[in-house]
Amino acid sequence: MKRRELRGRTVVLTGASSGIGRATALAFADAGAHLVLAARNPAPLEDVAELCRARGAQALVVPTDVTQADQVRALAAAAVERFSAIDVWVNNVGVGAVGSFTETPIEAHRRVIEANLLGHFHGAHAVLRHFMSRKQGVLVNMISLGAWAAAPYAAAYSASKFGLRGFSEALRGEMSGWPDIHVCDVYPAFMDTPGMSHAANYTGRRLKPAPPLYDPRMAAEAIVSVAREPRASTTVGAAATALRAGHAVSPLLSSWIGARVVERYLRQADTAPKGDGNLYAPSIGNAIDGGFRHSEKPNRWWMWAALGGALWLGAQAVRRPR
Repeated sequence: MKRRELRGRTVVLTGASSGIGRATALAFADAGAHLVLAARNPAPLEDVAELCRARGAQALVVPTDVTQADQVRALAAAAVERFSAIDVWVNNVGVGAVGSFTETPIEAHRRVIEANLLGHFHGAHAVLRHFMSRKQGVLVNMISLGAWAAAPYAAAYSASKFGLRGFSEALRGEMSGWPDIHVCDVYPAFMDTPGMSHAANYTGRRLKPAPPLYDPRMAAEAIVSVAREPRASTTVGAAATALRAGHAVSPLLSSWIGARVVERYLRQADTAPKGDGNLYAPSIGNAIDGGFRHSEKPNRWWMWAALGGALWLGAQAVRRPR
């Protein structure tokens, strides 16, 4: 694959105000790209834009709610009007609602699907015709290891991520006749972002992401890398690779262990008020890092147990007489 030059290219990035999105904006700015930054809250977007401009990049801020197809179309139009073309589009918005399926309001489940799954649909629908008219372009779908290993107590999140994997595979099939239009998926492990702090929480317990946690800048580097050298699937972090392999061998064991880990954590976690998080209103704060890594215990037994157990079950299934 020929390496693509990003300097002077136009990148549209949704979910750009914090976490992986903010880190990705700065990484593209360092690469010399023109940036069109989207999220619901204009104030942190302007902050990110100023940091990008300080790195020598041009940056346009377009406040956008990706659950609204008309706003996403307006985002694409604003990018073309300002920079004449779109070369890379990154669907990066992701929200979550944590709680048992029945105790989580159905409206919250719906909102997660609208943001995570339909938000990516809206982005792809807004830009692919443009790519086809130019016969080139890179669409990057930020997904997560949740597309391979289900997340018990976050059912809508799992549904959206599994759906995104199928969505991307379908698009790649449709785009196979366009050799210079690429649909690329990025599957990061748990990153130390503010995402868990921003998530809707219906458990009544304080939430924190499961270890091991990785620097969000790793995911940003992966996104920039696939924009330069497109490839269908990129996994970020050893934990994501291990859990993906474990799920492939034994999905049932993977989800069973996931549920037991969450239940064990919730039994001992501090109490916290229930709330809708950033489902219906923009997040407060625009940091890249979530601040969880400094308190993380270096205990990764659960990841290796999941992988080892899955591989053992797979081996038993292979040996069993048919």
